[in-house]
Amino acid sequence: MRIFICLFLISSALFAQTQLKTPFSSSLKPRLVVLTDISTWEPDDHESLIRLMVHADMYEIEAIIISTGWSIKNIDHVRHYKEIATGVIDAYQKDLPNLIKRSNQNGFYQDNEKQEIGYWPSADYLKKRTMFGSSLMGKDKISADNKSDGSNFIIQLADEDDDRPLWVTFWGGGNTLAQSIWQVQQTRSKSDLKKFLKQLRVYAITDQDRPQKSDFESSSHAWMRQNFSDNLLFMWDECAWKYQNGTGKSNWSEYEKNIQNHGSLGSQYPKYKYGVEGDTPSFLHVLPNGLNNPDEPTQSSWGGYFIWGSGEDNIGYSYVNYKENEYNTCRKYMDLFYPAIFNNFTARMDWAKEGEGNRNPIVAIDGDHSIDILTKRPSQGTTVVLDASASSEPDGDTLNYKWWIQPEAGTFTGTVNILNSDSNKATVEIPANSAGKSFHVVCEVTDNGTPELTSYRRIIFKPTE
Repeated sequence: MRIFICLFLISSALFAQTQLKTPFSSSLKPRLVVLTDISTWEPDDHESLIRLMVHADMYEIEAIIISTGWSIKNIDHVRHYKEIATGVIDAYQKDLPNLIKRSNQNGFYQDNEKQEIGYWPSADYLKKRTMFGSSLMGKDKISADNKSDGSNFIIQLADEDDDRPLWVTFWGGGNTLAQSIWQVQQTRSKSDLKKFLKQLRVYAITDQDRPQKSDFESSSHAWMRQNFSDNLLFMWDECAWKYQNGTGKSNWSEYEKNIQNHGSLGSQYPKYKYGVEGDTPSFLHVLPNGLNNPDEPTQSSWGGYFIWGSGEDNIGYSYVNYKENEYNTCRKYMDLFYPAIFNNFTARMDWAKEGEGNRNPIVAIDGDHSIDILTKRPSQGTTVVLDASASSEPDGDTLNYKWWIQPEAGTFTGTVNILNSDSNKATVEIPANSAGKSFHVVCEVTDNGTPELTSYRRIIFKPTE
């Protein structure tokens, strides 16, 4: 019996170690909380939740919280809307046997652990973390009477022993997070409140904690930005969601062809009423694809581009893209990234339907196969060769390379030349007057599979004298 038990334990350990095979297995997922005003009359949250589910191997989805917003003024009146979210999870469960083939995964051994990129959580895990947030919207409703399972759970998540930030994405209003902050403010010291806030990150799709076209001062978003901007990273998007809404609507035939009726999730994907997936940029900003550090919103991402400043309400400061210059810059990058973003979605819906499909390239820079952002400190006036020749493609497809500068992310305002910018080895000419400043180079690698998929690496140059 002892021999049998020992063999069983050894085989179990080996089984656990070999379940997940992914190039990113050493990297932990970003932590994600969704606040959604999912509803029957405006299906864009429903659409975005389906896209999130086919990317569930890329995020540690900590909670899906049914919240107030433009679609829900009082949660107590529409508690049946939770069934839309759990229905998406049911469809995800049906597609899981196909989806997990992307990572060669067997079992759900990381459900109660820190999850690695490539790991697909179980449907039971997701359902247990789907709950209601605070019932009433607006700054004036923040009080002991507006506590909820969602506000309590956000506090619990932020308090966990985990160095990763907790990204709270507002698909509707953010009053549930505001309630969490208020609860901590009432019960903890100023230093402990500061610690709590620094664990959080916010990406808000417009300001939905108020009736549309009403006074911004009534919103808990304004309260958070005005009182906690020194310690709470808050991103207020007024560009990427409008771009996604309108571009998805204009290209709806591609959604009908490539998304709808692909697997159980695709069979649920509803047609738009006003726009398509306006909330999706909030989690695409956090996607670990090598393009950006989510904590640095000036680094362009699949979720747009932001600068530090005041938004439409001129109340407090946050990262914004409302004014013309940053709005146009954001749209420039959304234009650039949209084909890759949509192809990524299409490929994952293929996996949901067929259990096979294209997979993303692995970009290796100077032998580094991670998705980490690299930093180079060459002398000004020299040249640096960046070598991506060790990049690989899981399906054996041909790779195409493009190297480019994102000028808005750095402090150097001059011209940086890149030689051989369409090859796997590029030469960067370090300007003679660039010491003490910085510039950002992006390596974009696209395969020739169906559909074509793109991965990235960002390299930050900080030249010296």
